[in-house]
Amino acid sequence: MSIHVYQTFEIKQEKFKEAIENLQEIKKYRNEQYDHDLEVLIPITGADYTYAILATYEGLAEMEFQDRKMFDDEEYLKLVGTFFLEHVVQGTMVTQIYRGINKKVSSKDEKKSE
Repeated sequence: MSIHVYQTFEIKQEKFKEAIENLQEIKKYRNEQYDHDLEVLIPITGADYTYAILATYEGLAEMEFQDRKMFDDEEYLKLVGTFFLEHVVQGTMVTQIYRGINKKVSSKDEKKSE
């Protein structure tokens, strides 16, 4: 069952160009070095300067394993540290974790007809 980690945050307006470049580096690094898919989402509507990262993992165990690897990686910590300390407005990050639904649940009527 897939796990989706959705993180939103506001980028400092005066650091916009640097933040976007840093986000692109983080996306490239994580997609190349770790076993999950990372997308950077930019706003089309809604609050300007509120961006999101969407990471998709095969399951909870894989998410925990990949997170452990990332936080043992000095190069990654430097990239992410720069991003969150210099480019994100403090207190604006929100992290949500979702799981995908893979199997259709049969209703009682469908079970009787089988």
